[in-house]
Amino acid sequence: MLEAKGLYSFYGKSPILQDIDFQIKDGGFLGIVGRNGVGKTTLLRTIMGLTDRANGTLSFQGSNLLDMSTPERAATGIAYIPQGREVIPRFTVRENLLMGMFPRADKSRSIPEHIFELFPILSDFIDRLGGDLSGGQQQQLAIGRALAMGPKVLILDEPTEGIQPNIVQQIEEVIRKLNREMGLTIVLVEQNTRFVRQAADSFVLLDKGRVALRGRGEELTSEVIDRYLAI
Repeated sequence: MLEAKGLYSFYGKSPILQDIDFQIKDGGFLGIVGRNGVGKTTLLRTIMGLTDRANGTLSFQGSNLLDMSTPERAATGIAYIPQGREVIPRFTVRENLLMGMFPRADKSRSIPEHIFELFPILSDFIDRLGGDLSGGQQQQLAIGRALAMGPKVLILDEPTEGIQPNIVQQIEEVIRKLNREMGLTIVLVEQNTRFVRQAADSFVLLDKGRVALRGRGEELTSEVIDRYLAI
């Protein structure tokens, strides 16, 4: 469904990612791990066309993403939740969710009910400003906004960073449900290797902008973590 071969990505003239290969099947779950600064976020931004330049092969359902603009990539069904959530603080919860619907192929402007089933707090706070929500509530809103477009692939960058533990558990449960019960393809950057090991079908470990290791989710063992991720 989503595949990279020999992918390089640049900021200015500097290649941040070098010779990246990965493949995700429809309904799969890929975890991307690595120390800070190794290119994890850059990889997600490359998928969305948000770096200065990329070359190699990056395809989605057989279409070449590198020939598409960021809005065109979103319109194919790729939803991206960046690190920091980036909800619009002066828009209400309702308005933030409606913003997520613009890439929909069916042009619907009716917020899907399953978003409120996954995150009841969004229904309770539907007319509250996004900037008045807690960090955890904003993350729920960011995920809900991405789901409002009816994506085929959901890309998340550190969705549990800086969030209170009870909401972390809820977000993890929702991500599992989206993948396992609703069949949504997931690409996740996450420092919580426990969650990646439990939830992901496969993982890619980055080091200095390259793939240092890949394997099944359960192969992200404590030995691997000690070798590649311990500080």
